[in-house]
Amino acid sequence: MEKITAQQFSEADGVEDWRVLWWQAFAVYRTGDFATGLAFVNEIGRLAEAADHHPDLNLRYGRLEIRLATHSAGSLTDLDLSLAREISAAARALGVEAEVQHVRTWEFALDAMDVDAVRDFWCAVLGYERDGDTDVSDPLGLYPPVYVQQMDQPRTGRNRIHIDVGVPHDQARARVAEALAAGGTLVNDDFAPAWWTLADPEGNEVDIATWQGRD
Repeated sequence: MEKITAQQFSEADGVEDWRVLWWQAFAVYRTGDFATGLAFVNEIGRLAEAADHHPDLNLRYGRLEIRLATHSAGSLTDLDLSLAREISAAARALGVEAEVQHVRTWEFALDAMDVDAVRDFWCAVLGYERDGDTDVSDPLGLYPPVYVQQMDQPRTGRNRIHIDVGVPHDQARARVAEALAAGGTLVNDDFAPAWWTLADPEGNEVDIATWQGRD
């Protein structure tokens, strides 16, 4: 296993379907229907097992997103480059087209004076875990991470961005209680159980929402 840079990956032959975002390689393929997508997934599974190197797959009706990285190395490696080439060849054999214009990733970013206090709140709200010195991430790897950025001075004025977190109705009150215990404050519960508005220790707001109490 050899680490490679994003530039090395991008300039290699046979990876025209792929784009590097941050430290992972992404590809999006238009499968057209679920059966074709499933056949593509099965072929990727065969290739991954043979290589003993496994991508993250997000199969939807008509499309498949693939993410490649070597997590043990914390970077791209030659294993990712080799598997990307094989996956692209499998796509061509199945008549599946890449849609590089749809490759994307995202995360939430929050400004904070006390990074750890803010991280503890968002771990409680989202069911996440601390990740490194600044992030919190989903332990299952299903949902976007949150990056908590250290500020030198507090930002004045109300934050105009918040996050809506949909949770099962029978878990909502417990989630609210966990968030409050982690240093949050209750901003508004007038609309509960449809949603509760909370704020983290520095005023960033979140709605914990359920299907209940709605038309």
